[in-house]
Amino acid sequence: MSVDVILDLQVSAANREELLSIFTAILPDTRAYAGCQSVIVTSNENDPHNIVLLEKWDKRSDHESYAAWRTERGDMEKLGALLSAPPVIKYLTTIPS
Repeated sequence: MSVDVILDLQVSAANREELLSIFTAILPDTRAYAGCQSVIVTSNENDPHNIVLLEKWDKRSDHESYAAWRTERGDMEKLGALLSAPPVIKYLTTIPS
């Protein structure tokens, strides 16, 4: 069963456009990474500095492998420097109803 991942980011006004530009550059590699089904970048209508990535992965371990790869490359440190608060990651599974 696939897993939904929510990456909730808070970015300063000064860094918002740079963060979005980086996502434009790196997300093609994310979408091509093993297990990634989709990634959508959204902005909170009530707070434009709250950027939320909605991701779907085959399984949680695929996302964790991807995150480790990004960390090894130094991408996480680069992105983290643009944030005004630590990122929040949520792993969600669908409950049949």
